[in-house]
Amino acid sequence: MSNILKGINLYLIGMMGAGKTTVGQLLARQLEYGFVDTDDLIEKAAKQTINQIFATEGEAVFRQLESNVLMQVCAFTKLTVATGGGIVMKKNNWSYLHHGLIVWLDAPVDLLYSRLTEDTTRPLLQDADPKGKLRSLLQQRQPLYSQADLRITIHEGETPEIIVTRVIEAIPSVLKTHQIGNRE
Repeated sequence: MSNILKGINLYLIGMMGAGKTTVGQLLARQLEYGFVDTDDLIEKAAKQTINQIFATEGEAVFRQLESNVLMQVCAFTKLTVATGGGIVMKKNNWSYLHHGLIVWLDAPVDLLYSRLTEDTTRPLLQDADPKGKLRSLLQQRQPLYSQADLRITIHEGETPEIIVTRVIEAIPSVLKTHQIGNRE
């Protein structure tokens, strides 16, 4: 299984609550890859939580830290990388993401909302209408997410294991068009 991607990184993009971290950890195990979550790396580098960074430094500083972390991560190989939901908003991040295979975990707003209702660690959801905020963020980011190499639509009730199987089964179909197999 570890040879399926020929060592290139797999980047998971999508909205908060889509399951990038959970699915990413399982994918890494299946692929015999390392796993990193860009949000965790940002918190370690900044020695602050993401909420604290947003509160004290603002979103622009967070987005710059996110770009810096992504740039460093793409220097490695054999990684499954869970990214923050807004990583696609900065154009230069795409140049880093394109070093690997980009998988969009596409979950509907209702599912995202049900997963995030108890989560107080999401600064962008500290809003009077969190469901409306999710909807507007998704609307804003959808054209960018759709540039991924692979789109996996997540359905209510699917386990992370099912999603991992769907991703792994779909990888060969995009590798042919992605020209990754020729990078040896």
